[in-house]
Amino acid sequence: MMLSLIVFLPLAGALLVLIAGGRGDRPDREPLVRTLALAASLVTFAGTLYMWYRFDPTSAAYQFEERYSWMPNFGIQYYIGVDGISLLLIVLTGFLTPLALLSSWESVHKSVKAFSFFILALETAMLGVFVSIDLFLFYVFWDAVLIPMYFLIGVWGYERRVYAAIKFILYTMAGSVLMLLAIIGLAAAHSTATGAASFNLIDLYGLTLSPRKEFWFFLAFTLAFVIKVPLFPFHTWLPDAHVEAPTAGSIILAGVMLKMGTYGLLRLAFPLFPTAALYFAPIIAVLAVVGITYGALVAMVQPDLKKLVAYSSVSHLGFVVLGLCAMNVQGVHGALYQMLNHGVSTGGLFMIVGMLSDRRHTRLIAEFGGLEAVMPKFVAAFLLVTLSSIALPGMNGFVGEFLILLGAFRWNATFATFAASGVILSAVYMLWMFQRVNYGSVTNDKNRGLRDLTPREWAMMVPTVAMAVIMGVVPVVFMRPMEPAVTRVVERVTGRQPAQVNAHPLPRETRSPRPEAQRLRRGEVR
Repeated sequence: MMLSLIVFLPLAGALLVLIAGGRGDRPDREPLVRTLALAASLVTFAGTLYMWYRFDPTSAAYQFEERYSWMPNFGIQYYIGVDGISLLLIVLTGFLTPLALLSSWESVHKSVKAFSFFILALETAMLGVFVSIDLFLFYVFWDAVLIPMYFLIGVWGYERRVYAAIKFILYTMAGSVLMLLAIIGLAAAHSTATGAASFNLIDLYGLTLSPRKEFWFFLAFTLAFVIKVPLFPFHTWLPDAHVEAPTAGSIILAGVMLKMGTYGLLRLAFPLFPTAALYFAPIIAVLAVVGITYGALVAMVQPDLKKLVAYSSVSHLGFVVLGLCAMNVQGVHGALYQMLNHGVSTGGLFMIVGMLSDRRHTRLIAEFGGLEAVMPKFVAAFLLVTLSSIALPGMNGFVGEFLILLGAFRWNATFATFAASGVILSAVYMLWMFQRVNYGSVTNDKNRGLRDLTPREWAMMVPTVAMAVIMGVVPVVFMRPMEPAVTRVVERVTGRQPAQVNAHPLPRETRSPRPEAQRLRRGEVR
């Protein structure tokens, strides 16, 4: 029951917020509502840490499993569990939600009760995605995530919030419908093969499909996931959503929701359809490398701080997808670790941007300058988060990017070489932005009286910076529980032991461990 308690505790807190908030929009209840919401998110985070403490890092199997019959006539169960791939993504969700609530403490004053409700309901839906083993349950949580985020953008966002909210939900739902069709097709294929329909992911891993079915099912799943990432060229909804979302929405969107796409690739698309995955991996990697460079170049010319951080996510998540496409232990391990790193560093950047926006009610880089003389503590935190984002050695981002590039070089040196340019470009646009905002003389009189970090903001930045440093200095603490599950996925997709995958004794063109992949490559699909 521990896992269910963790998943549904935020939802229980959301319902309690509705009750405590009373009827209508009552300003006198705002402090109580905010405190209850924050308390519910903190208790949930404590629960995720306790689950991590109880987790066996030597096992690749699902742990804390709960299985109950839900719709037995259709083979649907309430089946949840955690392994090394999902464990720290759950902890990341628990870590960022209280920070998102704190970020809205002084900036959201309209319908605080509803706002807190949607943040907590969103946390339950995201946790549900990461624990679901039954694919029908996975889809329910996957789509449930869209509803709270739609309202967070559409109600509490900025000027073009309705446009951004509609664009966000149309893009993501289009991919979700294709994934639903593929899930139903998998259950039907299992029924044909065994006589009983099943949405159990473990059962479906053992299902043998024809190359043609693998081809189409893989495309359906992958399209849903690359839209959520978002991978170039399916990224156009993201800058609008980030720019128009409130700070709390941007933190959760960048920190957790985008990881649902890369998590789906690693958990479902690649291991369920290994032959098609090996065939399409070079194509997806090309898009990832293009996204790395494109996102960095577009970020470089952005006049808006929030839009710059949004395009940086396109670039950084391209690294994650490249590591997954390499499908060796180093690449996949680095990709999974980089999911966590991106959540911490980009979540921190959106907190920083939110603090500036709350003070000046603008996010234009040209409106700032010389803040180091006015807000030295703020600038120090800003610098550490920036260094985390550009993967400075000793910070969290370096470990993930290093492993991804190492895995990519072992797989395809050309892809790795082009991707490495993104590391340089990232430093260029982030440090240039940091210099323009914080150094030089104070040319705008509105910046002279800006206050430095408040106690609430200290409570946001200290754990964020501490996590970035700890993950960079002692990554083994976080990587140890991942290793068995990552190794299992690599073995399933490639059909080889990790030592064989990493050795690559054959030329790249003849390395495919599955003959079916060669048939797909030659177009011999029946």
